[in-house]
Amino acid sequence: MSARRVVITGLGGISCLGRNAAENWDAMRRGVCGIGPLTIEDKHDLKTAIAGQIAELPDHDFEKRKVASTGRFGLLAAMAAREALEQAGLSREARPDMSIGAVIGTGVYGGDAVEKAYRDIFWYEKKRTDIFTVPKAMPSSAAVHVSIIHALKGPVLGVTSACASGNHAIATAFDMLRMGRADAIVAGGADAPLSYGVVKAWEAMRILAKTGCRPFSADREGLVLGDGAGAIVLETLESAERRGATVLAEIAGVGMSADASDIVAPTREGPVAAMRNCLSDAGLDPSDVDYVNAHGTATLGNDRTETQAIREVFGAYADSLSVSSTKSMHAHCLGASSAIEALACIQAIRDGIVPPTANYTEPDPECDLDVTPNVARERPVSVALSNAFAFGGANAVVAFKAF
Repeated sequence: MSARRVVITGLGGISCLGRNAAENWDAMRRGVCGIGPLTIEDKHDLKTAIAGQIAELPDHDFEKRKVASTGRFGLLAAMAAREALEQAGLSREARPDMSIGAVIGTGVYGGDAVEKAYRDIFWYEKKRTDIFTVPKAMPSSAAVHVSIIHALKGPVLGVTSACASGNHAIATAFDMLRMGRADAIVAGGADAPLSYGVVKAWEAMRILAKTGCRPFSADREGLVLGDGAGAIVLETLESAERRGATVLAEIAGVGMSADASDIVAPTREGPVAAMRNCLSDAGLDPSDVDYVNAHGTATLGNDRTETQAIREVFGAYADSLSVSSTKSMHAHCLGASSAIEALACIQAIRDGIVPPTANYTEPDPECDLDVTPNVARERPVSVALSNAFAFGGANAVVAFKAF
């Protein structure tokens, strides 16, 4: 039996760029940078002063009883999922009889909940923590709270592979749908790493930028952390056609690999294998791809290595590709990044607009791709690749295709 085709029928997202998918895309296409001052309550001795921080969460009408056990990253996931489900015509109030699941990735965990527990015990000398510390903190919290809040009773699981978690969640949902385990799955990623302890840990790695996020620019100085969530509704084509849903794009294929090398230093070979595996799975030639949404963290190692990997996969055609890193605008939201970047890929296909790499100031001879500096470019996009390459060498690439 041939594999089922999988399409996208809903989008949802929240980040420092906007409260929903439309606001996020509008900011991306205009090259707006949402990075600003880090304004968390306790900054103590942090050296980090900037972040892609969501200033204020939008209002919601989720049941208080369910939200009480939800941490920030779970709440962000639930917000993005609701938007995606509503666009897909699968809101709780008007849902047809079908199996719908949730696969949500996270790169960290509920660090804010754990940090509060530590403060309560060690600083305030309380005898116990918040009763909901565990469900707020567990890495699967985003997935299970999406399920609980939106009454999704299909397969539900959390995925965690550091900064590739969003793409791994999408890939997992894609495979599950091809195998017939559900009719539809809301997939994506969520993270809320902007708490004192988590930021302090990232500072120790000496890869956080002090002044801004400038992927592929010669004067880049590192990544900027952000919080956010992205969600897409993946659905079998048969299911979408049966209920007359609007198809936004198709997932053509996915590719995964491991560097099996170093815990933090990237290799060229792992990303090359992931991109090639993705093209093979999708039945695409390199010349079929119009746009690559790069992992593009603005670290010295990633941007140089990713450029080399793209050139190896695409050969001479690499000079015809449009490449950009939208992390320059929404920051590195860790497990949520590739889910937010999925929105950029899908909208680039639908609107024929490649979002830019913002904050680009100075060409780097070792990053010599067309990185769409500062200003969006109009061009037809039939196929877009989304790269996600994580610490530990866990790589995941997704190919989105016009439907």
